[in-house]
Amino acid sequence: MPAEPVRRPTLCIGVLTLNEERRIAGCLASAAFADRIIIADSGSSDRTCEIAAGLGAEVHRYPDWAGFAEQRNRLLAEVREDYVFFLDADETITPALREEILAAIADRDLGVGRIAWCEVAFGRTLRHMRPVSGVPRLFRTDLLLRFEGIVHEQPVLAGPVARDHCFRARLLHHSRETVYGCLQKLAGYVQLGAIKRARAGKRGGILRGMVSASAIFLRMYVFRLGFTGGAQGFLFCFFIALECFLRYAALGYDRNLAEARLVTRS
Repeated sequence: MPAEPVRRPTLCIGVLTLNEERRIAGCLASAAFADRIIIADSGSSDRTCEIAAGLGAEVHRYPDWAGFAEQRNRLLAEVREDYVFFLDADETITPALREEILAAIADRDLGVGRIAWCEVAFGRTLRHMRPVSGVPRLFRTDLLLRFEGIVHEQPVLAGPVARDHCFRARLLHHSRETVYGCLQKLAGYVQLGAIKRARAGKRGGILRGMVSASAIFLRMYVFRLGFTGGAQGFLFCFFIALECFLRYAALGYDRNLAEARLVTRS
């Protein structure tokens, strides 16, 4: 009697969205190899949900924004596949990374897959900039319990991971397209970061913000080779340092942050 064929592990790709009608088609096209794509939308007022649904994604609307971790947890509750990969709407999976992901999920011992970004800023790919690596994005679903954290959320796993894999191919991150867009996003991330630190009992202020922002700019622009990206590389590093400074300024001078209501991200 012939042996039963081994079932191929299934993959769900989950995407968080809010007013991403310009980017969502490219994002979902890069994720089309998944068995299922789920959208957790935070209350888009543009055509994001319609475009996503038209491309075959399963769209769930959660307009009562409660932080990134809660949105990921809501998405996770809908996942039935063996593996889940979390993708943001301003990211695209390259063909090389797609092949690595498919090869990785074929190994049933894999617990967590980690990515590194290749930043695309102001129309230029910062290909020579050293990436932040080891960001967990692929999970065996039965190991992932939930996410915690208002911003820069972290996964909580059911137990130790048999195998933890870092992908060699990088995920394209179109995080900063225009100066105006950066300024729009800045306010939301500054408040989220300040609220997170206020609730942890941390203190802010101008001097602390200047020291921290200067250290971050130096690390990114010099040691991570942001300068190789020319003017676009400078702007990319500058806006990240500026966000850090304003976060500590808000923490020092905005009252009642620990009790503040979360803003809808932009």
